[in-house]
Amino acid sequence: MLSVVEACGRRPLRSCFDYAQHDAHFLYFCTMIVYNETIIVEESVYPEWINWIKEVHIPAVMATGYFTSYKILNVIDSPNEGVTNCIQYYTDTTDKFNSFYSGHLHVLHAAHHQLYENKYVLYNTLMEVIDEG
Repeated sequence: MLSVVEACGRRPLRSCFDYAQHDAHFLYFCTMIVYNETIIVEESVYPEWINWIKEVHIPAVMATGYFTSYKILNVIDSPNEGVTNCIQYYTDTTDKFNSFYSGHLHVLHAAHHQLYENKYVLYNTLMEVIDEG
């Protein structure tokens, strides 16, 4: 039988849920926390902004060590003017997110704001995966 660290810490998220099918009690220990940033960016700066996000911002977030992976998504049917993207960062505990939040988030957001002041709107959410198919 795999330990929590072996199943969650070293395998993709899918493995946690696959494993949970064999041990219903395991799911309680194997959660995935998603920190989501939704950013609406003016079209005039979007090409520069997305490059900066990919080349500078996300590597800085990932270098903190609190997240295991990320996704960048484009919102297809956004009612907003500009381009709307979501960046989702994945971690396995709220404690890791809280450490990231208290130690890094404000500095990273300040850098973002300094470069793109008045060119974007950002809001964030913290979510927990409860099922996956």
